[in-house]
Amino acid sequence: MNPYILAILLFGLGLGTTITFASSHWLLAWMGLEMNTLAIIPLMAQHHHPRAVEATTKYFLTQAAAAATLLFASVTNAWLTGQWEIQQITHPLPSTMITLALALKIGLAPLHAWLPEVLQGLDLTTGLILSTWQKLAPFALILQLQPSSSTLLIILGLTSTLIGGWGGLNQTQLRKILAYSSIAHLGWMILILQFSPSITLLTLLTYLIMTFSTFLVFKLNKSTNINTLATSWAKAPALTALTPLILLSLGGLPPLTGFMPKWLILQELTKQGLTPTATLAALSALLSLYFYLRLSYAMTLTISPNNLTGLTPWRLPSTQLTYPLATSTAMTICLLPLTPAISALLIS
Repeated sequence: MNPYILAILLFGLGLGTTITFASSHWLLAWMGLEMNTLAIIPLMAQHHHPRAVEATTKYFLTQAAAAATLLFASVTNAWLTGQWEIQQITHPLPSTMITLALALKIGLAPLHAWLPEVLQGLDLTTGLILSTWQKLAPFALILQLQPSSSTLLIILGLTSTLIGGWGGLNQTQLRKILAYSSIAHLGWMILILQFSPSITLLTLLTYLIMTFSTFLVFKLNKSTNINTLATSWAKAPALTALTPLILLSLGGLPPLTGFMPKWLILQELTKQGLTPTATLAALSALLSLYFYLRLSYAMTLTISPNNLTGLTPWRLPSTQLTYPLATSTAMTICLLPLTPAISALLIS
């Protein structure tokens, strides 16, 4: 892609998210979300592969449907209450409709069906943008909204953690596994949103760091399914040794960074008297942990079965920058001891 066009599209992505962050008016927030969608579509379709075009079409249709619902709900709110302020949604009907529209935008279960399919059709770089940056603007709106229906949020959260765990069990494609991982993590964030927005922000931040590391590892190895992971030991042995730690951090295993948000969320849910919800969420984390363990096993404990020269990957030095990967990997593995400091910064 022409670097000038790429720069304009990335600028559009940044501007769309910034407009949504800064807006207190529904129309402006909707406009930011639309700019976001329109800026990423050429990035998704740039490889002119049938799967990429199909993924782009699916993404465009779901995002357009979510944006139309959002606009309709905000107009309904203006009609019922006479105001367009984001934080002044008092009527339950537009509040519920907006929550569901934003859930469709970020891919919360049961409105998640598009996400694994779309991510599977994209390359890893665009998939990384879709899994991280594209979640920020809708999340900012959900945080400001503070939906009136707390039951709806708990249902969305629990369904997402369960489906995110179950859906990934049977997958062999890494991008689909990462999509289900994303759904499960978003479920945890939505679960705690109404009780402690600061913990939701902390969870979002750790999710972004861990997902960034995972995508960069797969990109460095040029891996798109489980079988190709087995050849990674020959390309980057040190990274192959660290990757299970990144994956287990995503699964939320102590003493890694990913344990911190899960621990704080379960603690807060128990404080709020939602012990059954906390138990179900903790059990659903075991499902996710299974497929992360599967990836770790495939990567470090199996040797690639093919010895044919034609199937052996080229041992060429990678052109990918390793500084971002090194930084995010260190953060993915080592931040748990800083939990008290991070909590004090965010929760105070």
